Amino acid sequence: MFTDWSEALEAESLPLDPTSAQQLAAAARVTARTAHDKDDLALLLDVLGLPTDPDTLTALLPLIPETGDTPVTTAPATEAIDVPVIPLTFSNPVQELLDWASAHPAAAVRNRATRITADLAELTERRDTEAAQCEAEEKVARAKAELERAQEELRTVKAGTRTTAAAPTAARTGSGRSREELAAIRAWARENGHQVADAGMVPRRVQESYDAAHQAIARKAG
Repeated sequence: MFTDWSEALEAESLPLDPTSAQQLAAAARVTARTAHDKDDLALLLDVLGLPTDPDTLTALLPLIPETGDTPVTTAPATEAIDVPVIPLTFSNPVQELLDWASAHPAAAVRNRATRITADLAELTERRDTEAAQCEAEEKVARAKAELERAQEELRTVKAGTRTTAAAPTAARTGSGRSREELAAIRAWARENGHQVADAGMVPRRVQESYDAAHQAIARKAG
């Protein structure tokens, strides 16, 4: 049963076998009568899968009830639930506007004030959380830098300690020869066709050859 004669007359004028475009247009008109404003209409049409292009919205705007009026529906409209608006700590003009909207006689305006307040509260909390996170990350970065500097100082101190401790025995190497002896062996080895590195250990066979050669020289001299 229709509660509005205009709806009944409009229903009588519909064809018995409407096309898809006619069905979509009828659904869009019914949706427009339940919307609060243009944004609400666009949202409802999008949810229902109906066209939301500018031309369609412009044609449906006259069907939207005025702000504060009860939409014309076939079922009783549910009463709007007023949620208290929690004052936020931002600029006075914005708060004054929200206070005005929360006290507005139209339920749609009061509900919008509630939604805006909740969104602003969420944004404020997110901003504070991200600021705290950035501050914590900066502290961690500074702590890591301090740790790296301390570790570098520790390595420098340890290296100095090792150099100082090795100084008394620096004349001897792992082979039992002095650095001067190893340098002489390298020079002799190169003169006699042996390949040796400029630093590090001299091969034992090279050292033995060097010793044998010098022992032979010593025997001849004796």
